[in-house]
Amino acid sequence: MTDLISSGEARLQAMAAPEGEIAAATHTLVVGPYLTRPAGGAPAPARSVQARIEEAAGLAAAIELDVVEAMPVTLPRIRPSTYLGKGRVEEIAGLVRAREIGLVVMDCALSPVQQRNLEKAWGAKVIDRTGLILEIFGRRASTREGTLQVEHAHLAYQRSRLVRSWTHLERQRGGFGFLGGPGETQIEADRRMIQERMTRIERDLDAVTRTRGLHRQSRARVPYPIVALVGYTNAGKSTLFNALTKAQVVAQDMLFATLDPTARATKLPHGETVILSDTVGFISDLPTSLIAAFRATLEDVIEADILLHVRDVSHGDTEAQAEDVGQVLRELGIEDAADRVIEVWNKADLLDADERTRLLNLSRKGNTTQRNDRDSAAPVLVSAVTGEGLSALTSRIEARIARSRSTFAVVLPPEDGAALNWLYENAEVLDRRMEEGGTLHLAVRVAPEKEPRFLNRFGAARRLTRAE
Repeated sequence: MTDLISSGEARLQAMAAPEGEIAAATHTLVVGPYLTRPAGGAPAPARSVQARIEEAAGLAAAIELDVVEAMPVTLPRIRPSTYLGKGRVEEIAGLVRAREIGLVVMDCALSPVQQRNLEKAWGAKVIDRTGLILEIFGRRASTREGTLQVEHAHLAYQRSRLVRSWTHLERQRGGFGFLGGPGETQIEADRRMIQERMTRIERDLDAVTRTRGLHRQSRARVPYPIVALVGYTNAGKSTLFNALTKAQVVAQDMLFATLDPTARATKLPHGETVILSDTVGFISDLPTSLIAAFRATLEDVIEADILLHVRDVSHGDTEAQAEDVGQVLRELGIEDAADRVIEVWNKADLLDADERTRLLNLSRKGNTTQRNDRDSAAPVLVSAVTGEGLSALTSRIEARIARSRSTFAVVLPPEDGAALNWLYENAEVLDRRMEEGGTLHLAVRVAPEKEPRFLNRFGAARRLTRAE
């Protein structure tokens, strides 16, 4: 059995290199089968049909598929055998033959039976939204943890689709992706084989999770606030991350450009060090299996002191995207994060003058009416590309951190350079002025865990404000 698994893994590695070439040569049809009325009395989707089909086409383009056409299809109800009605199935079959389509992407969740019946009717491979997102994640994961999580989710997805009657396919599917699998007729790994591989992955993931836990413990010994970026995919999180940390994380105008988590230490204007964490983007109808698979990756989000909810305010569906992000946060167990969320309205550079002025006024109005202090629930309008608004954002982060910290007035004699150095290393120096004789008057902000050491060293310090 071990030899079989090893040979399967070797085949998958051999397939990885030409995936881009295969994708570019795969004529793809994207079909958006959207119900005219949601089933079961569910609320109507906040997005327009056009926005939904454009996003689906964007997902296909994210792995370089040759999207020949993206067509929305409105449905009065879902047909159990093929999802679409008989007439629509025949219409699309004609289009598949005429345009030489090799792959049909259905922007919905298909049952194995529906997927198999559509493949029979169209003579082409068919994948649903979950399969497409899994394929993107499989291509983008680069760390060991990310690769393991994606493979585990993909195997769980494929396990339910191992059906021996799929011998009609001209090109066979299997393995890690749909673009060039080693063969469904041999059931590349039968259910038992897949389960063994999943068990091995789970053991490896446990080891990775323990390692991440040790990293978090070591960070706790030198406690820095964690600031995690969350948001809809392609909202500009990685570009903002790079702008704030001067890092070089991949930042591209495509869906799911970032998959693996990245964390960097960076200093705020007054000297406070924070850990900034970039995370995978969220998306509507994100498969539950993927949320579970990436839970360990998103632990920085769960434990973060501050969440920067990055929104692309130039996008027509920004409100619906924000609601999707909120839904995923709730599924991660972050029920009420309002007290630690700063909403960041990104891509101000893409707005026309009137809209930019309107949003800027809204953010300023919120700053003056929500609260009387420097911190508020109002959003911050920024452009991660041009740098506009970044100083206001870092000030807001500082103000949010300050809520849990006390400030003190400290007086130092001119010769006590060691004490001055200690303050710059262990506290935030908010203000500094010098008398004629060289005596220094400082206002400093101290983290709760460092306050005992501070008071032990600077017993004469006068408390100016107390932590909330």
